[in-house]
Amino acid sequence: MNYNLASSTWDHNEINAIHRVIASDMYSMGEQVSRYESDFAKFIGSNYAIMTSSGSTANLLMIAAMFFTKDNSRKLKRGDEVIVPAVSWSTTYFPLQQYGLKLKFVDIDKATLNIDLNHLQQAVTAKTRAILAVNLLGNPNDFDKIQSIIANRNITLLEDNCESLGASFKGQYAGTFGLMGTFSSFFSHHISTMEGGCVITNDEEIYHILLCIRAHGWTRNLPKKNLVSGVKKDDPFQEAFKFMLPGYNVRPLEMSGAIGVEQIRKLPEFIAKRRSNAAYFRQRFTDHPFIDIQSAIGDSSWFGFSIILKENSPISRTELVHLFREKDIECRPIVTGNFLKNSEVLAYFDYDIHGEMTNASYLDANGLFVGNHHVDITKEIDYLESVIANVL
Repeated sequence: MNYNLASSTWDHNEINAIHRVIASDMYSMGEQVSRYESDFAKFIGSNYAIMTSSGSTANLLMIAAMFFTKDNSRKLKRGDEVIVPAVSWSTTYFPLQQYGLKLKFVDIDKATLNIDLNHLQQAVTAKTRAILAVNLLGNPNDFDKIQSIIANRNITLLEDNCESLGASFKGQYAGTFGLMGTFSSFFSHHISTMEGGCVITNDEEIYHILLCIRAHGWTRNLPKKNLVSGVKKDDPFQEAFKFMLPGYNVRPLEMSGAIGVEQIRKLPEFIAKRRSNAAYFRQRFTDHPFIDIQSAIGDSSWFGFSIILKENSPISRTELVHLFREKDIECRPIVTGNFLKNSEVLAYFDYDIHGEMTNASYLDANGLFVGNHHVDITKEIDYLESVIANVL
């Protein structure tokens, strides 16, 4: 039996959507992307959604927008401190470095794998201007606790929700608790649009900034009355190439938007099946003598299943990885593991470390994760359990 990390969520609906775009002969960002953004915003419960070329570029735009806002109470500048968890994907951190921000790394909670909230509370100082919360492997943070930490402080909450589409905390979707939240629709994620990402916000000015910097920094994609350039001229010849902000070209393809429209329709069913698989996985591995698994906060959307060897495990993580390869069970590190091990790239960073990275380091040496899917994988989970049981 094979137990793969991910599987395709497409069927004839997505293929037909691609053919409709081909028939239209319009491939760059247009009507289908706009429709996807509307459907995504409606699903997630936000005022605005901006589709991008990837979750990584969604993070890039999110951080860039903080530099271009006219609201000085939340505007960031080079050297400002942003708190981040020590375990996340690389492009959570890179936009912060690229905009000259000072990162403060905080250890994770060994059970939830999200940022340790007690350490977060200790790490916040008068220098802290933002917290970038990461909802890891589908697991939302305890946003009540985070909001209590930043209450009455001039600290902006941002969310990297690229791995956790559909997760919720007390009935509210993860990604909607901060000023902005980012999402990914890469192949292995909850929905797939080839490549793709999204930034959501309820703030109109931030939305207009995102529209501007997504495409060259020009005013072309802004509404006539907007909070970046004011009122646009009626002459499209002048407005089509008027540049206001130092932007990028991280627009999605029209095919990705069309696929996304079909994927959003299926998302509730996808999430339900992932949660059903997770319930079965937890039934099999909770209170395991040699393995710890992730503890859910709120309603996780279960991106994948973490496996962290306990200190009394009779085998090492390296041995377990080799075993899984022999048995056709795909696995990978838990995101990047402890990102602070990457000394080569960190040489380019301005950063501090709050306390010890005890849990991040332990996860880095002893953890991995296996896949969850949008279809029933109880047989694969049974196979995983039997392989582990035979060696442990």
